[in-house]
Amino acid sequence: MAVVLDSVSKIYNDVPVVKDFSLQIHAGEIFGLLGPNGAGKSTTIRMLTTLTKPTSGQIAVADFDVVTQARQVKRSIGVVLQQISVDMDLSVWENMEFHGRLHHLPQPLRKQRIEKYLDYVGLLNRQQDAVRGLSGGMMRRLQIARALLQEPQMLFLDEPTVGLDPQSRRRLWEIIRDLNTQGMTILLTTHYMEEVEALCDRIGIMDQGQLIALGTLAELRQEHGEGLLVKQIEASHNQNQGSLQWDYQFFSTLAAAQSHLDQQADRVGMMVRPTNLEDIFVELTGRNLD
Repeated sequence: MAVVLDSVSKIYNDVPVVKDFSLQIHAGEIFGLLGPNGAGKSTTIRMLTTLTKPTSGQIAVADFDVVTQARQVKRSIGVVLQQISVDMDLSVWENMEFHGRLHHLPQPLRKQRIEKYLDYVGLLNRQQDAVRGLSGGMMRRLQIARALLQEPQMLFLDEPTVGLDPQSRRRLWEIIRDLNTQGMTILLTTHYMEEVEALCDRIGIMDQGQLIALGTLAELRQEHGEGLLVKQIEASHNQNQGSLQWDYQFFSTLAAAQSHLDQQADRVGMMVRPTNLEDIFVELTGRNLD
C-alpha cells in the first residue's frame, strides 16, 4: 500500500478535526479525496505530508511512519500546494536549482533533472524567464516540475487546477494521467467534480472529520442510485416565496427513474438523467463543496 491511515485522529484545542479515520491507498492509483470546507481534508493532507502530527493512530506513507520516519517520507513524496509557492523574483531555472540544492542533488544530476522535468511540463524554453511573468497555468506546471525533481514515489496535489482556465486545466490533466501511467501514485484534492470523474480510480468523501464514502465512481453510483429524477418545486411559504428549488430522487437505474416519471400525471418541471458525482456528494454531505 502506498498510504495507510489506521484509526487516525487529530485534535486542535480540544476540538476533534479528524476522527478515527482509516484509509488505504493502493500503489499506482489516482485517489481523489473530497470534502466540504471544514471536513478535515486539509488536516489529513498535512498529516500525510509530515507537516502535522496525528493526535492518535498511525500513518504510513511509502511504508514509512510519518512520525518516526518523517525524513524518509519526505524523500518519497512530492507536494504541490493550492497556493502558488514558487519564488516570484527568481527565474524558472533558479527556482528549480534552489529546490534541487535543498534536496542535496549533486550538480550533474541536478542539471539533468531540471532540464528533464522543465521539458516534461513544457517550460524548458522559459527557463530564464522570471516567474512573475508566467501565467497561472505555467506557475502550476513549474510547481509540478519542482515536486518531481527528487523523483518521488507519490505525488500529493492539493487543488492543483484552482483558478486556471480550461485549456491550462486540461494540460495539467494530461500531465497527471501521464505520471500515473509511469507508475506514480497520486492523491488529488479538488473542488471540481468533473476533474475527479475524469482522473480518479477511487474516491473518498470526508465530512466532519470522518470518511463517509469510499469506492470507484461506478461503485458509488451503484450504491446510491444510477438514475435521478429532478423535480422543480416552488419554495415553501417560510422560505423565499415564489422562488424555485429542486428536489432530487435517486433510483437504482436510469430506466427505473424514467419508468417513475412516465407514471406521473403531471410531468411539468420534471426530468430524468444519470446520477453524477456531485449528486452523490450533495446527498451525502447535504451541501456543495463551496
